[in-house]
Amino acid sequence: MCIDERLNQNNRQFQEDSEENSAWLPSTFAEVVARVKNFTLGEFDREIVENQLYYHTREHLNNVERRANAIFQVIRPYWQASLGNEVTPEYITRTNLLLELCAVAHDMIQIFVPQTQPHTSRRREPGVSENLTFEKLLNYIKGVNQQLKEHCIDNSVLFTDADISIIQDAIEATICIYDPSDQGIYQPALYAQTRDLSIVACIIALADIGSLGIDGIDAYNQEGSLLFLEENPDVIPVIFNQTTATLAVENPELYENIRQRLLKRARFQVTFAKSRLIRYPQEIASLTKEAIAILTCETFQHLNPQTIQEIELTTPTDEDTSLEDLIEFFQLELVMGND
Repeated sequence: MCIDERLNQNNRQFQEDSEENSAWLPSTFAEVVARVKNFTLGEFDREIVENQLYYHTREHLNNVERRANAIFQVIRPYWQASLGNEVTPEYITRTNLLLELCAVAHDMIQIFVPQTQPHTSRRREPGVSENLTFEKLLNYIKGVNQQLKEHCIDNSVLFTDADISIIQDAIEATICIYDPSDQGIYQPALYAQTRDLSIVACIIALADIGSLGIDGIDAYNQEGSLLFLEENPDVIPVIFNQTTATLAVENPELYENIRQRLLKRARFQVTFAKSRLIRYPQEIASLTKEAIAILTCETFQHLNPQTIQEIELTTPTDEDTSLEDLIEFFQLELVMGND
């Protein structure tokens, strides 16, 4: 489905949603956010099925939201103190609601570059999915605001321009770029010194790729498995329907093709982990010393040299690693069996 078709579909869905909820009159901003979250989850569920997603699923959203809330709880008192005595509890609550909305909405749409060659990994162009996600979300929010204005609802339940700016910043902050110098990915928004990034955007970015530091090696490796399946869906029926021993005899070229793709993923698991350890201090440098100390020692407790060394020692990266060993390491048969 092309981008214009997706936006037209969004407009139709909002009209149908509005008709079904014509009597919906919220009394709090939390209720409005809950409605927008329900919309994004519905859109996301369709993306999972249509694009055969293994990594970008509800579990990923739940993990990002959990990690984001954990980071927010650490940063919150120091951030709140920096705002001064004029900040209200309502403002803090609103920020938390926007944080949770962005965690749920940031991956709503996934656009892959059309593949021209068989048995290759599919990929996304940086920023395309994120920009379309925000555009679709913005259209829906505008519709919600308009519907509420027509019923003379208290302005406090409407999304403000400031709210929308925070949402846009947060979604854009999750855009990842590959850096060949360290063979990892990073989020440029966290490095833009000329840009005043909101606390919501900073937290969502850190939470989005924070599985290694916050959740540890097992979670990190599982994400690697799911990302491999999502980017290489052609491999799934091969592994399901044919033993690797038979494949090696009947189609040695495909056997080697899959082995090389898995080996590339395994090596990325190591280089990306190393880059996270190096880049993390710079990404949180704008926070207070107190927040940094707690985040480093407690929240991102697994992001240390010992963890990186264990990943290097346990991840199969040798050129002669067999396909069978790579499948076993990534537990692909187990992961697909749980699908």
